[in-house]
Amino acid sequence: MLTSRTLTLAALGLSLAAGWASAQKAKVWTDAEVMKVHRSAILIDTHNDVTSKTVEGVELGKPSTESHTDIPRMKQGGMTAEFFAAYVATGNMEGNKSAHRALQMIDTIRHDIAEKYPNEMVFTTTAAGIVKAKKQGKIAALIGIEGGHAIEDDVRLLRDYYALGVRYMTLTHSKNLSWAGSSGEKDNQGMNELGRQVIAEMNRLGMMVDIAHVSDKTFWDALEASKAPIFSSHSSCRSLSNIPRNMTDEMIQALAKKGGVVQINFGCEFLSQKSQDSSPMRDPAFLARAEKVMAGVKDPKERRAALRQLTAELGKATVRATIDDVVAHIDHVKKIAGIDYVGLGSDFDGVGCVPEGLDDVSKWPNLTRKLLEKGYTPAEIRKVYGGNLLRVMTAVEKAAAR
Repeated sequence: MLTSRTLTLAALGLSLAAGWASAQKAKVWTDAEVMKVHRSAILIDTHNDVTSKTVEGVELGKPSTESHTDIPRMKQGGMTAEFFAAYVATGNMEGNKSAHRALQMIDTIRHDIAEKYPNEMVFTTTAAGIVKAKKQGKIAALIGIEGGHAIEDDVRLLRDYYALGVRYMTLTHSKNLSWAGSSGEKDNQGMNELGRQVIAEMNRLGMMVDIAHVSDKTFWDALEASKAPIFSSHSSCRSLSNIPRNMTDEMIQALAKKGGVVQINFGCEFLSQKSQDSSPMRDPAFLARAEKVMAGVKDPKERRAALRQLTAELGKATVRATIDDVVAHIDHVKKIAGIDYVGLGSDFDGVGCVPEGLDDVSKWPNLTRKLLEKGYTPAEIRKVYGGNLLRVMTAVEKAAAR
């Protein structure tokens, strides 16, 4: 039986708990305290497109004013691991050039990044390798293929890519494949038998299934087909910014139930509806120009100049998101699915507009400060920054080992 004394004590307990939470949020964090938490985390970013520059001769070891990424700033930002994108533009599908481009991109990660800078970078393929890199004080370089057209409808190529160190593949990019649908198309194509064979082989190998660019129907098909957790390497929440590339609440919850994780994309359009509504990325003509530049302009210097022009246009036209928008997406996933199912997939050097406060790879400590001020514990931050992704990698590795 509840007595007035019991109710009073219960109310007092709730009041104290609320007061403690309020005090935690109101705490003023010193730079030293923020950096102590930041350095304790294994910070893994699951998608970075600077490879489109290094493959053309740009040196990652030199400070750059034309990219979000270079090694000095990665070190400044306290990064532990980066999944570099072996991005294959869909223009390469014409004439069966996709595999050739994928091999070029894999090579730039292995040799122009990891091998060229052995004092700062170390190439790895496993969760244990990432942990080891942290202990060594180095940045782990990993490979994710962006675009399943890289296999040219041949499951055999998956085995070759895995042998070269690829540890995830984004099933589609901006166009439908014969075996899976893209979020860039409007017909919501699903996955067929070849697609299920691709998933089965990825599971067998221990390659993570990335659904970042797929259609809604292909997401559900892939979730059903995979025996291991799947993830999105660089997406955000559709309920906060309504774009096809973002995930609905139902998707995020289903992903979480299977042990997966959604890695928050820093592209302004992914984070803010105001950014999306003002962005030229909604204009098919603008997207066609970008695709033409990536696939059609052969001279590296001309291509970089053309992309800089497109990026400048994009940045000027788009209402810029902020670091608070990033926190809002992390909050949303935590609320609807749990803290164990959210991570970070910046898409640095793959998007033209990034949030104020997260301007490049040196600014990660700003996010740590914001999360601490929001009331996140150091343990929660460590999960978001890398712990959750390491869990998924380990589960995929174990599923392959069976």
